[in-house]
Amino acid sequence: MDTKYLNYILTIAKKQNMTKAAEELFVSQSSLSQYLTKLESQLGTPLFFRSKGRLTLTPAGQLYVEAAKKVLAIKDDLYRNIQSLDNRGHITIGVTSQFGLKMLTEIIPPFKSDFPEVTIEITESNVPVLTRLIQEENIDCAIMALNSPGIFSPDQIHILRQEEVFWAVPRSHPYCQENKGHPVTPKELSQHFSGVPVFLSKKGSSLRPLEDQIIEDAHLTMTTVCETNSITAARSMVAMGIGVTLIAASCASDLEHVAYYPFSPPLTRLNAFVHRKNWAKNPPEENLLQRILSYFP
Repeated sequence: MDTKYLNYILTIAKKQNMTKAAEELFVSQSSLSQYLTKLESQLGTPLFFRSKGRLTLTPAGQLYVEAAKKVLAIKDDLYRNIQSLDNRGHITIGVTSQFGLKMLTEIIPPFKSDFPEVTIEITESNVPVLTRLIQEENIDCAIMALNSPGIFSPDQIHILRQEEVFWAVPRSHPYCQENKGHPVTPKELSQHFSGVPVFLSKKGSSLRPLEDQIIEDAHLTMTTVCETNSITAARSMVAMGIGVTLIAASCASDLEHVAYYPFSPPLTRLNAFVHRKNWAKNPPEENLLQRILSYFP
């Protein structure tokens, strides 16, 4: 039951602006405008008043929005009731980072013991892709590393923890002889790491804005070796002495070959659980949610 177009109208009504609605829905403004124009043509009446870039509901628009909300509620009730039969179901969940994969490897076995008939489908991708899948209701939920919760409405997101991010340096680097454990400062970054090869995360990663900010704040001139979404590959190359990178606490391993230095003040990202709008959870979904929310102490 494809209801994403109903969500288009609901989002326009909420944002009262085509550009803002398109940004939240992760669609182009032209596509959204064309859809609305086509729908209003089919209905034979406008759904929105247009005034200086602001869109407000007409009486027909108010009726459409009320009906759309009812249809979405009916869909969620139907899916929940169907999936509740014998506790069967299919849960689609996205992950953006290794901490999410590690969490699921520990949560899924006991969950499957309680709900053996439920299938869990995991999609691993970056923040923009999973955000679009969530907003289009193509996946149920996601465990994500984020820089800010602002891209989701408050009723869609649970902050699991703040995760510290470290400056990862080869143990063979001379800086490790000078600094035995105190936080790294911008001055030290400039003194010891200008010109050192750096492994950057690809754009869309939660680490990339932090990397760009650190380099800018410390006025570093660095040679980018590569851009990668593989923290394992970046960490391995740091261990080999090829360069430096940022690594989050959940991925900080191989302490024999890699030194991890905190920043002062601490550099952090958010670990969060997000779900699609109007997710009426059945018992297995609610059980999985509670396991995720209680994973971190």
